[in-house]
Amino acid sequence: MTRTASDEAIVLVGHGSRRERSNEQVRALAAEFEAQVRVPVDVAFLELASPSIGDAIDGLAPSVSTVTVLPLSLFGASHVKADLPLAVNQARDRHPELQLEMGGPIGVHPAVVTILDERVRATERKLGVDRDTDHLAVILCARGSSDPDANGDATKVARLLYEGRPFERVKTAFIGITEPTLTEGLHTIAKHRPDAVVVVPYMLGDGVLTQRIRDRATSFDGEYPSLSVGSAEPIGTDERLFDVLADRREQARANAVDLSCDTCKYKVDLDGFTGELGGAQATFRAVAHQIEHADRSKPHRHAHDAPERHVSVCTNRTCADDGALAVLEQLRQSVRDCESTDVQITRSSCLGQCGDGPMVAVYPDGVWYRGVSSGDAERIVSSHLDRDSIVTDRVHTVLKHEL
Repeated sequence: MTRTASDEAIVLVGHGSRRERSNEQVRALAAEFEAQVRVPVDVAFLELASPSIGDAIDGLAPSVSTVTVLPLSLFGASHVKADLPLAVNQARDRHPELQLEMGGPIGVHPAVVTILDERVRATERKLGVDRDTDHLAVILCARGSSDPDANGDATKVARLLYEGRPFERVKTAFIGITEPTLTEGLHTIAKHRPDAVVVVPYMLGDGVLTQRIRDRATSFDGEYPSLSVGSAEPIGTDERLFDVLADRREQARANAVDLSCDTCKYKVDLDGFTGELGGAQATFRAVAHQIEHADRSKPHRHAHDAPERHVSVCTNRTCADDGALAVLEQLRQSVRDCESTDVQITRSSCLGQCGDGPMVAVYPDGVWYRGVSSGDAERIVSSHLDRDSIVTDRVHTVLKHEL
């Protein structure tokens, strides 16, 4: 594309992915947006890909007088509230002559709800169901955040998707960091006996987390042959996002960006998050995060990275009566003591094996254990999780064995 002369440029900031396909989607979106707004649109990434926000701004500074930075983020979580402002302010220090504006995230927008609805319809056709005649349930699966305000916005989008449409129900789940997890959400919604469930990845790119959502949906579909479960496509590079980005650009240029402050954990006293109150906390975290990424010699792990194994413990009524909570605590303690084990331990709703509990399921191995005691929990960690040796005397079933 031949660029025309302009005194303004836009930096479109994606999250960044280990999958280059996802990064290329951001670049494709930027190229199409540039053709629409007729000003240069460059790409930057928060992490996991290049260029960084600072590098992108530095590259544009000699040729334009104004740079508008637009986060290609669905919600205003810590990246938008802390990491992005830090990078923009550092660029302001390097380029005092440059007018730098920062826009808000995509956020809760009617265009996004319309796109999600179309993704559900496409999956309905694949499953051979119709929302108008069949009992169809939907799970909106978001990334998950340590920011309760962002998680609340995901729930709001799910409710907007439900309103005015004949879905049996629309629920929110998360693929990392927070709860309910997608697995928990699927188990919960299956209890209502819908004809089909569509899982919608509430994500822009087709990256690692999107694939993890597909894998979980496929696994659950295999576990419940009487229930059709399908995974929809992510939002992707839909052209209707351009209208959202254009709105965010105008807000930035008019200095009218309105991030939520009433429920922001950095600005108000929220139960469970009092240690993070105060803007300085966010700044310190953003600086530390930036330093970690700059030091290539040290591995940098994210809370949303996939663990090697996910262990679910049924804590429903009968399993709880048989000591499931003690098993859950022992598994967590044993994992903490075994530093080499990369595993996530979570509660599960009923696994449908009442009377055989406490039940413990290990994924992606697909191994279900029954009648697990606290002592068995230690063996599961030391033998199965640490040495890839299944505790055979407690095996209930093996749904998928990849050890």
